Parts: sequence; C-alpha cells; structure tokens
Amino acid sequence: MKIFVLMVVSGLLEVGGGFGVWGWMKGTSSLSMGIAGMVGLVLYGIVAALEPLPFGRAYAAYGGVFVLISILFAMKIDGFRPDRWDVLGAGVIGAGVMILLYGPRHP
Repeated sequence: MKIFVLMVVSGLLEVGGGFGVWGWMKGTSSLSMGIAGMVGLVLYGIVAALEPLPFGRAYAAYGGVFVLISILFAMKIDGFRPDRWDVLGAGVIGAGVMILLYGPRHP
C-alpha cells in the first residue's frame, strides 16, 4: 500500500507541477503558478525517491500511474474528455502497473 500511495502522491506533484509550469510558459497562468509548479516538480523528485522498490521497477510502474493520473487530472482540471481509445489504453497501462508491482517474483 505504501508503494501505491507514494506513486499517487508523486504523480499528483508531477502532473500538478507540470501543469503549473506549462500554463506559465504558455502565458495562461501567472509566474507564481509557474514557481508553484517548479516547487511541485522538486517535491515530486523527493517523494519518488522514497519508494522502497528498486529504481527500475519503481519508475517503470510509476510511468503507468503517471499516465492514469494525467488523464484524471486533465478531466478534472482541464475539461479533457477521453474517448474509448484513451480509456482502453489507460486500462492496458493499469494492468501493466499491476503486473509490474504484484507479479510473482522468483529469486
């Protein structure tokens, strides 16, 4: 459970931080929003480093969590409406995350 919580917090910080910087760079948000985004991105790096998994597995699984959070964030904050292919792709990615995190391991 700790692994997944850290990935969700990391994802929110990365997507939210990226959104703040994106808006500032595109001229749709203020400099303070851009700076807040930069702080979020730094915090993302710190939280991601707290993962107890080996680096490669943590970042591979996190990549999938990032995609899922990105879609949900865009729906809530930016008014994005996924089509069936977005939903199917997110489902496939979500299944991949579960395999990476919970697949049987043989030492």
